[in-house]
Amino acid sequence: MRLTTKGRFAVTAMIDLALRQSGGPVTLAAISQRQQISLSYLEQLFGKLRRHELVESTRGPGGGYMLARKAAEITVADIIVSVDEPIDATQCGGKENCLGEGTRCMTHELWAALNAKMVDFLDSITLQKLVDDQLAKGVVVENAPLIKRAISSAPVVKPIRVNAPNSVFALGGVAGK
Repeated sequence: MRLTTKGRFAVTAMIDLALRQSGGPVTLAAISQRQQISLSYLEQLFGKLRRHELVESTRGPGGGYMLARKAAEITVADIIVSVDEPIDATQCGGKENCLGEGTRCMTHELWAALNAKMVDFLDSITLQKLVDDQLAKGVVVENAPLIKRAISSAPVVKPIRVNAPNSVFALGGVAGK
């Protein structure tokens, strides 16, 4: 199995999201900053996670992402598969044509059995377990700053428009009429 940065970053971002979503939708920019993952890369990953119904998005001010299901219902295998990360150690991609034209290599069964073990292992670990592990390690989840709206308690005072001359000369011009 080749677990590339795509799978690792997706799992890391999902842990970050699960840790912080109790305060409302979590922005990708915040995850990007905390986890040092490119924002454009996160956008690609979260597009795939959303299509696989692992996350939901909210648009507009105060928007961001939240888990689409409970963390206890999402497995690491779900996350990795949703971002197109193959869980396969065989040379042929599981097609049983390692040597071409339907011929398997001598170790095909070995790698196929390893694939099954990896999938079983990753399917046995939930996102909730990973979150609990982080909390047990003492990870501090800071409260997100409240979004300050441009709303003031003071009434808006509009300037009064006066139709009067604005200089002595203009005043003289008005008096002469």
